[in-house]
Amino acid sequence: QVQLVGSGGGLVQPGGSLRLSCAASGFTFSNYAMSWYRQAPGKKRELVATITRDGGSTNYAESVKGRFTISRDNAKKLVYLQMNSLKPEDTAVYYCFTKIFRDHWGQGTQVTVSP
Repeated sequence: QVQLVGSGGGLVQPGGSLRLSCAASGFTFSNYAMSWYRQAPGKKRELVATITRDGGSTNYAESVKGRFTISRDNAKKLVYLQMNSLKPEDTAVYYCFTKIFRDHWGQGTQVTVSP
């Protein structure tokens, strides 16, 4: 079955960096676009970034453009989210996502940006 396992979250100071990873299994990874979402306490889950199946095109939420970079390694079945210049408002649980007939979510990884 489809499985997405996210990792790499943690506590970081404002201005710092983190790299999230998502390991995929149970499907042909290179056939599907991948996304990262996030959900802050008391807020709706929001789309952060998407990458096409070949990695040739990416899209970002306005709030993270220029600071975050999504990438993928199809050979390793991994998708990454490099987060730079982190702000307190980036604090959230980050979820890896793909859609194969239905939505599939990773378990979420907590990112906390605080002095």
